[in-house]
Amino acid sequence: MADSQVQRGTRTLLNGRISKTFAALSFYNYRLWFLGQLTSLVGTWMQTTAQGFFVYELTGSPVYLGIVGFAAGVPSWFLMLYGGVIADRFPRRMLLLLTNFAQMIFAFALTALVFTKLVEPWHIVLLALLSGIANAFDAPARISFVREMVDREHMSNAIAMNSTMFQTATVVGPAVAGITYAAVGPAWCFAINGLSYIGVLTALWFMRIEKEETKRSTQSPLEDLKEGIHYALTHSLIRAMLLIAAVASIFGLAFVTLLPAWAADILGGDAATNGLLQSARGMGALAGALMIASLGNFKRKGALMTVGAFVFPVLLIVFSFVRNVPLALFVLVVMSWGFMLMFNLMNMLTQHLVDDKLRGRVMSLYTLTFFGGMPIGSLLAGASAEQFGEPITVLAGALVSLAFSIFVFWKIPQIRQLT
Repeated sequence: MADSQVQRGTRTLLNGRISKTFAALSFYNYRLWFLGQLTSLVGTWMQTTAQGFFVYELTGSPVYLGIVGFAAGVPSWFLMLYGGVIADRFPRRMLLLLTNFAQMIFAFALTALVFTKLVEPWHIVLLALLSGIANAFDAPARISFVREMVDREHMSNAIAMNSTMFQTATVVGPAVAGITYAAVGPAWCFAINGLSYIGVLTALWFMRIEKEETKRSTQSPLEDLKEGIHYALTHSLIRAMLLIAAVASIFGLAFVTLLPAWAADILGGDAATNGLLQSARGMGALAGALMIASLGNFKRKGALMTVGAFVFPVLLIVFSFVRNVPLALFVLVVMSWGFMLMFNLMNMLTQHLVDDKLRGRVMSLYTLTFFGGMPIGSLLAGASAEQFGEPITVLAGALVSLAFSIFVFWKIPQIRQLT
């Protein structure tokens, strides 16, 4: 009798924990979004993984890896803030339909070029640039769209579930890409990505959004833009989040650009090794995202974010010295778990701090610091790796990230107190 009561109590507790972890999926629109976006993201990570290794095979140069990363990210500098203005003025679902359709066309264009053996490195740079333009308008709408799919009470869980979805794709996509690339070549990875956009387009089309009218503004787009920037930069905690995201993007994440070269030159592997490295990174981040989702609307988010801000650079330092594939995979898992704690909770805290009417603009600025920093980091990492080698480049970026985490811990203690 006692044992059965314990078992029932354990099942009840487990069921309660599971329902809390996946609470956002109780909303019809969010269920559609989760399934459609997950399908698309698996394809995106297949293309990202295959494209990096394909570029390295085509050119043999880590500098070109940096150039492609730069091309994909540089549109964020010029367009993402206006993307935020548009996300606050126009129906976000319609914007997402347009941007995802454009990305699908670009994926099929690359597929055709590779299948016909007409592809040149500059084609990949151009398509990366075009994808970056689409992403500059997609990212602010996508991040702020969460509020239209769930109520405010479940927004934290939906943000955590978004990260869970993204990291699940990061685990599955690169691993499948490595196998597909080795078996039938890169063109099929790009083709599968193009087809995967059908999932998110279908999901967006069948959503039931209650209020999707155009948001009218009496100000010009430039005035709207200035208002959003002023709000973010004069809000001390949001400003701090922007700085943390910028440093992590420019210096900490530089290692991602170099993973194809790392797999081949440092670990002596091939396309499958590159896929495993990318998947290990995704597994750690997925574990972090699920952990945050399972905690629900917990207190001390700032303190947990600070833990991640230290775990990430410390493990990145360790990674720079690893020359063994199994150990490299393990270190990537733990390191990415720390990064997800930091990045996911920054997103969550910023979304809770911002005023609803400014959400698109402020989140576009937040996204800009992240995506806009990556092309700078990609160029720096590629040039540094060419001159000094991949290990020294990764180590230097990790040390800068760690130094900034120490600075924030010392100078901005209010972040640790955020709930």
